[in-house]
Amino acid sequence: MKRVYIATVLTCLVMMAVFIGCFRVLNLTGKRDSLKVGFIYDNDESTPYTYNFSIAKDAVEKKYGDNVTIMTRSNVLDDEMEEPLRELADEGCDIIFLNGYSNLVVKLAPEYPGTQFCQTSYMDMSNQTVPGNYHTFKGEAYQGRYVSGIAAGMKIKQMISEGLIGEDQAIIGFVAAFPTSEVISGYTAFLLGARSVVPTTVMRVCYTHTWSSYAQEKSAAQKLIKEGCVIISQHTDTIGPAIACEEASQEGEVYFVGYNQSMSEVAPAASLVTSRICWETYVVAAVDALMANRSIESTVSGKIHGTDVSGGFERGWVEMIDLNMQVMAPGTQEAMDKAIEQFRRGNVADVFKGNYIGVDPDDPADTCDLSNGYIENENTSYPLFHYILSDIITVDE
Repeated sequence: MKRVYIATVLTCLVMMAVFIGCFRVLNLTGKRDSLKVGFIYDNDESTPYTYNFSIAKDAVEKKYGDNVTIMTRSNVLDDEMEEPLRELADEGCDIIFLNGYSNLVVKLAPEYPGTQFCQTSYMDMSNQTVPGNYHTFKGEAYQGRYVSGIAAGMKIKQMISEGLIGEDQAIIGFVAAFPTSEVISGYTAFLLGARSVVPTTVMRVCYTHTWSSYAQEKSAAQKLIKEGCVIISQHTDTIGPAIACEEASQEGEVYFVGYNQSMSEVAPAASLVTSRICWETYVVAAVDALMANRSIESTVSGKIHGTDVSGGFERGWVEMIDLNMQVMAPGTQEAMDKAIEQFRRGNVADVFKGNYIGVDPDDPADTCDLSNGYIENENTSYPLFHYILSDIITVDE
């Protein structure tokens, strides 16, 4: 009887050990119950760029509710990134998303191997060696810019046909922050989209040399309008250019094409359409990956370049919003849909293509012949087209 009792006890202990072992394995390989997620913003949600990025935070909260603890830091300048980064990592964030361009992130990542750092890309990552817990990502914005240009071109075509402007007055303006490849790529795609509809369209660019200054951006837009630009777009962070176009539209034909955030509320008469990068596509998928104890790059739907990921219309990384039915030219929606369908099919070679020679503004010896086309975002999420098409683009520093 004693032996039976001992055998029974031993059997129970073995079964308990097996159960505990199985539980531990399931706990390590199965889904997680909760995560701490950090967000660091370069501005606050009153600016279009940061507002658009914050939509990704809202999407995570909507999907996971109380299963995620969200911690944010706003108005963090690039050179002041270290303290908030360390704070969030020390507070136990499993993953941190950042929309700033500081190189401190990749340097600090090895100190916190238990945290995944996901930063919007700010340089060519194709030849970079980075820590395994450092990731970069960006939507292929040139696709949205090109489709925006088509909408602008359709409006210009209508204005010409109605006798409001002549073909030699097909001038679009662009308020730009800095002459980086990201900015140049965007406004070039915008212009080439417009020229696919009205081949005589040219562009004037005005740099503000700051990412976020309402006064400077509005002033730059006003300057471009005085120089004859009938449609304005921007790669800066405030609503200043939209307001300038709305005010000018009260006296003449001036329209605005947005980026990141719809301007239909602040510029209802001038706003034509907006393109935006859908950051939530990557951010939600990255959180999904950690919840499932999987690698981010095995979960995110996009073009994978190591730990760098990009995507366009075909993966839901870029979208067009708020086409203004009151001011758009007839046929605009159809023209945009046709271009978007081409992008979804992977036909991207015709964007940066034509009888153009581009010149690097920092090195005139560096040129690019677009007769055979240029493929943007081929090996990296950061846009690399940095050539000025000087025959059709006038730059005002």
